[in-house]
This record gives sequence, C-alpha cells and structure tokens, in this order.
Amino acid sequence: MASGRSRRAGRLLQDGAPGGPVLRLLVRLVRRPLLPAVRLWRRNIQLRVVAATLLMSLGVVLLLGFVVIGQVSAGLLDAKQKAAQSQAAGGFAVAQERANVPSAADGQDPAAVDVKVGRDASTWMNGLVKQLASGGQTAFEVVALGAGTDDPGEGVRGARASGDVDPATSIPASLRTAVDNRSGPYQTFSRIRYSTPKAASEPALVIGKRLTDINGDPYHLYYLFPLTHEEQSLNLVRGTIATAGLFVVVLLGAIAWLVVRQVVTPVRMAAGVAERLSAGKLQERMKVTGEDDIARLGEAFNKMAQNLQTKIQQLEDLSRMQRRFVSDVSHELRTPLTTVRMAADVIHEARADFDPVTARSAELLAGQLDRFESLLADLLEISRFDAGAAALEAEPIDLRDVVRRVIDGAEPLAEAKGTRIRVLGDSQPVVAEADARRVERVLRNLVVNAVEHGEGRDVVVRLASAGGAVAVAVRDYGVGLKPGEATRVFNRFWRADPARARTTGGTGLGLSIAVEDARLHGGWLQAWGEPGGGSQFRLTLPRTADEPLRGSPIPLEPEDSRANRARAAAEADVPARPAVDPGADRSPIPPRPAVTTAVPVPADPTALPGSGARVVPRTGGAGDSSDREDEARGR
Repeated sequence: MASGRSRRAGRLLQDGAPGGPVLRLLVRLVRRPLLPAVRLWRRNIQLRVVAATLLMSLGVVLLLGFVVIGQVSAGLLDAKQKAAQSQAAGGFAVAQERANVPSAADGQDPAAVDVKVGRDASTWMNGLVKQLASGGQTAFEVVALGAGTDDPGEGVRGARASGDVDPATSIPASLRTAVDNRSGPYQTFSRIRYSTPKAASEPALVIGKRLTDINGDPYHLYYLFPLTHEEQSLNLVRGTIATAGLFVVVLLGAIAWLVVRQVVTPVRMAAGVAERLSAGKLQERMKVTGEDDIARLGEAFNKMAQNLQTKIQQLEDLSRMQRRFVSDVSHELRTPLTTVRMAADVIHEARADFDPVTARSAELLAGQLDRFESLLADLLEISRFDAGAAALEAEPIDLRDVVRRVIDGAEPLAEAKGTRIRVLGDSQPVVAEADARRVERVLRNLVVNAVEHGEGRDVVVRLASAGGAVAVAVRDYGVGLKPGEATRVFNRFWRADPARARTTGGTGLGLSIAVEDARLHGGWLQAWGEPGGGSQFRLTLPRTADEPLRGSPIPLEPEDSRANRARAAAEADVPARPAVDPGADRSPIPPRPAVTTAVPVPADPTALPGSGARVVPRTGGAGDSSDREDEARGR
C-alpha cells in the first residue's frame, strides 16, 4: 500500500513539475518536422539499404584515406629528413673546417688585433652564411645566431640569415635552448617567416648545431629546409583520395539502389496485390517476367492467389447454400409443423382419456413440439442475420422496464431452482436508443442461463450508464467458465458440458442470436468466468444509435472475482478472506460505486478495464463459426 502511494506521488510530482508542459511542447515541436522523415525511413526498405551502404562505404573510404595519407606523409617526411640531415651534416663540417684556419698574426698590438679580429669574425660569418646558402638554390636557407644570449641578434656574432628569413621568429626558442646546452645536431618542425611582409610563411624542417668561429667563440648554425613541395604533394594525394572516395561512395550507392530496386520492386508489387486481394479483389495477380527467383516467387504468389480465390468462392457458395438451405427448410417446415401442432394439441387435450403411458407420451410430444417451434424460430432469425436482412427498430427505451419484464418472466424458473434475482443500479433511469424486443430477448437469454447454471445461488443484474454508453451485467455464482470458454460460449449449439441436460428446453442458439442482436445495435456482448466462481455477461449499448462505443460503465470482471479479491487484499496488506456464498446466507450485495465517466479508450473491447473476451465477429454461416472465433484474452 505504501509502494502504491509512493508511485502515485511520483506521478504527481512528474506531471506537476515546473517546465513539464514546456518540455513536452518543445519535444512535440521538434518531433513534428521529423515525423515524415521517420515514417519514410520506417516504411522504405530501399532507402534504409542505400543509406546503410553509403554509410559503410564512406567509413571504408575514410579509413583507407587516413591509412594512405598517413603512409604517404610518413614516406615524404622520412625522405626529406634523410636528405636534410645529410645536407646539414655536410654544411656543419664545412663551416667548422673554415673556422679552424688561423687569421691573427703574432707580435701585433693587442688593441689593433682585437679590432681586426672582431671585424674579421663578422666578415667571416657573413661570408660563411652566403657561401653555405649559395649551394641550396632555394632548397634550404641558412641562419647563424649568437650563442649564450637571449637575443639572437645581439653582438657582432648576431643573427645572419639568407633569403630574407626572419631568424628571430623562424627558429623556435626550444630548439635554440637545446642547441646551446648540448652538442650535436638537433631538429624540429617549424615555419619559416620572412622579413618581407608580402612573403607568406611556409612549413620547414629546422636542423641546428653549435659551432665555433675563427676566434673560437661559439655560435649556432641552422639549416631551414622548406616543406612546401612535400605539402603540395600531400595535398595532391589528399585531393585525389577525396575525389576518388566520393566517386566510389556515389557509385556504391547507385549500385546498391539499382540492386535493391530489382528486389524491392517485385516485393512492393506483391504487397499491393496482397492488399487488393485482402480488399476483396480476388482476380488480382502479379506480373511475372523472366525465370529468376523473383519470377518463381511471383508464380508461386499467383498460384496461391488462384487457390485462395477458388477456396473462398467454394466457401461462399457453400455458405450461401447453407443459408438458403436453412431458410428454405425453416420455411418449409412451418406448414407440416402447424399440422402436427394441431394434431398434438388435440391429443394433448384428450390425454385424460388415455392410459398413463399414452398420456405421458402426449405430454412429451407437446413439450418437444414447443422446443421444435422455438428451434425453428431461432433458425429463421439466424438465417436473417446471415443474409443481412435483420432490421433494427430503435427508439428511446428505459432498460429498467426491460429488466423488470425479463425478471418477471424468469421468476417461475428461479423459484423452481431456489434462486433469488437481485437488481442493482435501478435507482436512476437508464435510457438508450435500442430495439426493445431484441434487447429483451438478449437479457432474457442471459438471465435464464444464469438461473439455470447458478446452482441455486443468487443472480445479480446490474445496470449503469456513463458518457455515451449504457450497460447491463448479469452475474451468477455457479459453475463458471473455464479458460478459453468466454468466446466459445457464443458459438452455435455449444455447451460447456455436453452431458448436462437442457432443463429449460434451450435450443443452443440463444447466445448466438444475442451476440448478433448486440452487434446490430453497435454494442458489445462479452463474457467472463472462472471455474467454480461463477460468470458474468455484460451487454454494452451506445446511448445514441450509430454512436461508436469507447468504453463500458461496468467492468467485465466483477469486483468479487478471485483476482480482484487477491489484488484488494494485497493493496490493503491483509490476507484475502474466502468469498462469501451469496446464495447461502442471502446477505445483501453492496452496490458498486457509480461511475460518472466512460473509459476513454479505443473502441476495442479487449482494451477495456476488466474485459476478458473479444466480441465474437460475424461468421459466414452456421458451420464455420468455430473456425473464426477469436481467442479469449484474460485480464
């Protein structure tokens, strides 16, 4: 019970949370434009196959493109690095050899020597950079920087570069630090920036090494190898792969579309033909061309359609013959039956003059003639329903009056059985547009069956109205129904226990006629039962003729069923008590709380609260009702 309160509280919090309607409105606004696309995606298998092919081929092309571009890029850079390292190593060796040539004379004035050496070192470095860069022919640039200073252009051994290269921004600080602190060549990838504003920067491989000049002072020498050609080659490879990949993806999509179209088109044709066949156009056939698998499928489909048409035509002819036979026999039997009835009445009135055996035979003859007349009348009524000739004479009636007349007629049988018939819900008018004769026939059949199978216990008749529907439920506490019998009970001549005698002289067609009467009103006649727990039959009619039903004011499964008692006991956290036999202590049965609104559910009886059976569909004839019955659905 606590868990039920918590669930209800959670629903209240969720429904009443701020922004809940706003979120639902946003979701609805977002979903509305997408609904056509989603519907097309769900219904078009060709679109799904082509889209899946395009996605998978695009993934394969992207994967191959990344692999190829990676391999080409790695190959180009590897070749460039090897050539650059070889070129830079040669340049470093030449620079160091030139620095080892002596340039100062002994015995000169120290001050003059210092000025001359400084001038010679500056001139020497300028010449070194020009000499080394002259062999590159735009294949590389040379930069010389002073060592041990934060500013690469400071001092006489400041920055010198070839080809208008800006040494301060072209040489990364991390590379200068590595070259300054350690011996050996170091390399990194950077961008060459030029002092000329119109010149654009370009990627490059920078290799540097710490060397000494002619005076033994350290300086940095860098080789800058542009990667423009490699980048252009890589861009060309990327463009080629992208163009080829796009062409391959489009080509695969077109191929998938053509292939799937060859398969889907016959399937769509078969679906269209099948829909037309189901609509009753039994002459429809598929157009078959070729000798492939699709052609064989079309031939098999056409053969199946031909066989179905033949069988359906045979069944229709047989059903038509059966209906005509029943109608003709019923009409033809009226004349001899009238003659036999007159003779039987004469014999029955004179039975006092006969010996006991003959008198008893006269009584049996009269009783069986009564039953035969009832059976003949029911057969005529069934034949009208089968032929579609039954007419509805609807007018506003109060179902309470109909129920009273039915109960008055069933009182002698109820007294003989020791059964009391109780009526609940008759304090207010229950008015509906209906055919009083047919409704009375339905309720009389339900009440008489409840009394006959009620095992002497009470029979409860409940009336209710809500919304656009009215309902009458007849509840008994007798033998009940086994699982699956809730729909078979409406079959013609069906009995739950074939060995059970018809003490009331029933014909076995009463419920079949009753369900046809309910369907003629646009209503429902449903049954519920449990073994040993009785049964309940519910008749639901629209309050206004031709108004579709959306619910019933009375649940099909009564509140005192075993399942409802167990559920109520579980919610109350108390053990379930055994059911009280209403026929044993004659205790009053409490009325069910009035329902003010009909259940707003689709017009499908199985979707209603407490519905345990589907309304039996109309059958083609007396012989095929058991073949078309719907399965019972328990609550």
